[in-house]
Amino acid sequence: MAETGGTLVLTLAWPWLLLALPLPWLYRLWRRPRQTQRPALLAPGLTRLALDNESDDTRKPSARQLITWVLLTLVWASCLLAASRPQWLGQAQTLPATGRDLLLAVDISPSMEVEDMTFNRQTLNRLQAVKSVVGEFVERRVGDRLGLILFGNEAHLQAPLTFDRVTVNTLLREALIGFAGDGTAVGDALGLAVKRLADRPENARVVILLTDGANNAGTIEPLKAAELASGYGVKVYTIGIGADELVRNSLFGPRRFNPSRDLDEKTLKTIAELTGGRYFRARDPEDLAGIYATLDELEPVTQAEETFRPSRSLAHWPLALALVASFCLAGLQTGTSDDG
Repeated sequence: MAETGGTLVLTLAWPWLLLALPLPWLYRLWRRPRQTQRPALLAPGLTRLALDNESDDTRKPSARQLITWVLLTLVWASCLLAASRPQWLGQAQTLPATGRDLLLAVDISPSMEVEDMTFNRQTLNRLQAVKSVVGEFVERRVGDRLGLILFGNEAHLQAPLTFDRVTVNTLLREALIGFAGDGTAVGDALGLAVKRLADRPENARVVILLTDGANNAGTIEPLKAAELASGYGVKVYTIGIGADELVRNSLFGPRRFNPSRDLDEKTLKTIAELTGGRYFRARDPEDLAGIYATLDELEPVTQAEETFRPSRSLAHWPLALALVASFCLAGLQTGTSDDG
């Protein structure tokens, strides 16, 4: 069906299936009539009357036969129409493809449970701060394809690249500390990100890797993964999270210590330098928010436009018609049996 008004189109996904519409009639024409044996002619008068009745039936079908044929035709035609997948196609829409392919790699190892983040006089652990700040960052990424990698002892792709920011944000907020094991596989997380970005358009591949520790798990060394990222043109921004000082009360009074002593800033800086990115240090939620505000200023790279047409299936209507016709046919046959 041609488009009307430039908005909706009624179309069939598989219109060629309608070519099967005359098959039952072609089969009936092709099939040979059965050879019937008539009984011996014992009563010529009655036999003539029976033959006259058969001739009349042949020339003029009864109303019940006509209704049966109409219902059978309706069932067959409706089933074929449903199988051809009728659907409404909405107006073509252009996807916002002027941004980047951006993968977030977030550390969820047990060390992210350290409560050294303070926001609005409330103490938060590191992952809670990340969920709050990064969640807002995700909501602002209109036009970017976003993906989410969570890593600990292993790296897991929670969300592939998608325009669905709501789902990515939901999966981030549902992340649990220790879900991916007790280690910190920075190299594996970066390697997985590169694998997912390798076939994306060049100059649009970005990874934001956030961790509070050093690589102590996995099979890929972080610098090897960084070299791989550089070879594929993947820009990596690294973020080291954790306060420099934390005070804890003990039997001997307040005790000060550095909760970020395990943070491998040297490796994170090298990863960023090798890939053309930057290294950031987040000591509190305000720092983290400022970092993501800076990342918001990345220049978008134009990509090929992508369009889609929202569709709505209409196959249930001809199926419903076929079902109603089948019930009517069954009722008609039942009535014929009762009359007999």
